[in-house]
Amino acid sequence: MLKLAAAMLFCLALAYAQDAQPEGSLTSNPVYEKNCAKCHGKTAEGRFMAGPSLLSGKATTMSADDLRSIITNGKHHMPKFGEKLSSAEIDVLVDQLQTQNKKK
Repeated sequence: MLKLAAAMLFCLALAYAQDAQPEGSLTSNPVYEKNCAKCHGKTAEGRFMAGPSLLSGKATTMSADDLRSIITNGKHHMPKFGEKLSSAEIDVLVDQLQTQNKKK
């Protein structure tokens, strides 16, 4: 019985640790910082000769499905992250992108 309780607690802790926090900002999301900031910049405003701004241009008008597809499958110079990030992490990035762009 003790082993079962310990296993359940472990699973709950693991699930909680893997859940990205959608209420945080895009640029403070550790997933963004680790995987996206290198090309799109720490402030998501883009980098010269690298990734475009995520706060202006096409990114602001894309649907959630389009953003999710590009993050998952890549496009042009954008690498695919479908095998590196969980679908929950990708969903949080998409939600944060859309929330950030609605504030502008």
